[in-house]
Amino acid sequence: MFIKSLSITSGSKVIREIEFHKGLNLIIDESENQITGNSVGKTTVLKLVDFCLGANPKHIYVDHETKKQEYKLVKDYLIDNKILITLILTPDLDKASGDIGIERNFLPRGKELIRKINGKKLTEDEFELTLSTLIFPEHLAKVPSFRQIISHNIRYRDESLNNTLNTLPYGKAEQYESLYLFLFGCDFTKGNSKQEVIAKLKQEDTFKKRLEKNETKTAYETALSLINNDIKELNKKKSSFNLNENFEKDLDKLNEVKYQINLLSSRIGKLNIRKDLIIETETELKSSKSNIDLRQLEIIYEQATNKVNTIQKSFSDLVVFHNTMVEEKVKFIIKELPALEKSISKSNNSLKVLLAEEQKLTTEISKSDSFEELEKVISVLAEKYTKKGEYENIIQQLSEVENNIKEFNKQLSEIDNELFSDSFEQVVKTQLNKFNKHFASISNELYGEQYAVKYDIITNAKGQRLYKFSSFNANMSSGKKQGEISCFDLAYTLFADEENIPCLHFLLNDKKELMDDKQLVKIAEFANRNNIQFVASILKDKLPEEINKQEYFVVKLSQSDKLFRIKEK
Repeated sequence: MFIKSLSITSGSKVIREIEFHKGLNLIIDESENQITGNSVGKTTVLKLVDFCLGANPKHIYVDHETKKQEYKLVKDYLIDNKILITLILTPDLDKASGDIGIERNFLPRGKELIRKINGKKLTEDEFELTLSTLIFPEHLAKVPSFRQIISHNIRYRDESLNNTLNTLPYGKAEQYESLYLFLFGCDFTKGNSKQEVIAKLKQEDTFKKRLEKNETKTAYETALSLINNDIKELNKKKSSFNLNENFEKDLDKLNEVKYQINLLSSRIGKLNIRKDLIIETETELKSSKSNIDLRQLEIIYEQATNKVNTIQKSFSDLVVFHNTMVEEKVKFIIKELPALEKSISKSNNSLKVLLAEEQKLTTEISKSDSFEELEKVISVLAEKYTKKGEYENIIQQLSEVENNIKEFNKQLSEIDNELFSDSFEQVVKTQLNKFNKHFASISNELYGEQYAVKYDIITNAKGQRLYKFSSFNANMSSGKKQGEISCFDLAYTLFADEENIPCLHFLLNDKKELMDDKQLVKIAEFANRNNIQFVASILKDKLPEEINKQEYFVVKLSQSDKLFRIKEK
């Protein structure tokens, strides 16, 4: 999938219409007295493509370094003028068939929000799933996500500009494992199940830590044993008083009610903790999903379908599939909520009954002439029963958590037995060798050095085994990170085409003035020869003479002609 065009409009007014072509596409800042980062909008072009692939609109008007400072002028302009961004992707730049039209604006929900693919209005979840289905029609698993898959194609954030493989914002080791097993064509159908189990394990571990915030389970068990001995002795002492029969029964019943009240109160507290943890996990999952780059996936698919004619699935099918996967993961996490809420409600009702009974018994006992005499014993007994109920409930909760952790570890072990089997590891080696053939060849052509990707099987702090992928210089010299990144992206496109793996055929790159002139020229020549769309933003006075040509320019910006053409007051 290639980028055909990107337009910025306000109603019927066209603010920018950017047409893209094969090979090298340059976004030029031709201001005089240029300095890096003069805010004419050359990086914003890349961000707008990303936005159309599902990125958060805040990336357009929030400083990506501070993550907090908003460019109010730009934000107000985008909203007040109802700016619409339209991205056209195509599987073939030479033909007008199979195009995908994506439209997004910056208005909030309920205020003429536009989020469409091929003219169809979609929800946020439907939007991403449709993109995923259109670009990666054969990717049926829930992980890696659409935004994760396309993360290496769109490089303007710090993590993707400075890292060859670690391109995910706050990416976790298990996410990178699933991502690169997919990208390198290592078919592992249980990747989604593994991440679900790991998510549940994390939740149970967090719950266990909260329960054992003050003491361990064995400490609670020991303390409970001592409390039971104390209660036994206090009951003996209480029985030595000369009390009438009714008083004795009421007093015993009061102690039992107090015990039940504390036991129930403690249980309600623990149930609420578990409920809060589930809600926190749900929020975290939704937040992670929302950071995924839909726009990038869409472009990958267009490039893949252009190269691979056997792909049957549409991009819409893939997006629908992806959203379904995300919803199933959330459902998996929150499926306990209805039962928990029902249990909490039922327990609260029971607690009300017990509190009323306690009040009634206390009133009756206080009328006895012997109450003052036993007041101290009763008070101590009440405290002991309170602690007894609290400790018993904590011990019960800890036992349940330990059993859950044991079961999830068993499931994880069964998954890992397949993932780390000799046969599957051989698949990983074979696929990496195929990829490294391209990676080493391209880096040798451009830099005279051979880069490669390797894997290691590591064990994390939780004792979980993971494939960890990393790049290195086969010549064992330091190399240049910018060159390594570009070589990786170019190599992956060739590898994916060779393996019939859907991918985007465009690469978006920021700050290419940091790259050596000779290497930039070689990359441009390579992209032109190999049907790869290399889109880069750069200062014009930093351009090598060989590519400082009008035929490579897709948009020229300056201090007097910025991207959005906002008229400052």
